[in-house]
Amino acid sequence: MAYLIIRIRGEPDQRPEVRATLNELRLRRIFTAVVYPDDMQGIKEMLRRAQPAITWGEVSPDVLASLIAKRGRLVGDKPITDEWVKERLKLSGIRELAEKVTNNEIKYYKLDEVGVKPFFRLHPPSGGFKRSVKKLYPAGELGYRGKEINDLVLRMF
Repeated sequence: MAYLIIRIRGEPDQRPEVRATLNELRLRRIFTAVVYPDDMQGIKEMLRRAQPAITWGEVSPDVLASLIAKRGRLVGDKPITDEWVKERLKLSGIRELAEKVTNNEIKYYKLDEVGVKPFFRLHPPSGGFKRSVKKLYPAGELGYRGKEINDLVLRMF
């Protein structure tokens, strides 16, 4: 399983260790998302440390495929297409890439070696956030939210 991590709070009033962790996770701006495997060494500690600014959960292959198709970018700000995936990664398309990323067979953050930007730029959620962005989930929007991350990211395309 892979974690989809979204930054939902900005810079002001963030502690230095939170800022450093966000930088290591490549979450340098608000409404940016990254995908990391859940078995990566040290990821749980990084998520705990950056919790005052992020939300995360397990991403489904369907949502990840549509996220890559709509918001995935190559260096030069070109979109990721099925043809590019077939040519460069030798896979059948974006759908297979998403399945391999969610099953931890391919590490999305390591695809920067072949020219894929390791993050996704998103919009604020349509309809706004349902709860406070200063409290932990379920009372607020921050922290671990499990499969509910799929609903949030669909509203942020």
